[in-house]
Amino acid sequence: MGQKTNPIGFRLGISKQWNSRYYAGRELPALLREDELLRKYLKARLGHAAIANIVIERKPGKVVVTLHTGRPGVVIGKKGAEVDKLRDELSHLTSKEVGIN
Repeated sequence: MGQKTNPIGFRLGISKQWNSRYYAGRELPALLREDELLRKYLKARLGHAAIANIVIERKPGKVVVTLHTGRPGVVIGKKGAEVDKLRDELSHLTSKEVGIN
């Protein structure tokens, strides 16, 4: 009998990338909680936008959120109004500057 491996964990770094990309050191538990809060908020707020993947990258003082979606018009809104509003809401949640791709 062989050992069962998780296929996603087995492929990470080879054919798939991590969904959170940063180095945290001792702040890792707090940043993971913040990542989970961001993901839950985005899935609840943009549930109708067909979100496939959320990638979070962190730089000093800034968080970059990349949304892979099937309906980008719903996320962007008219003249970018929705994405600006979403950026402000995420900045309020994290107390950091947030960029959305």
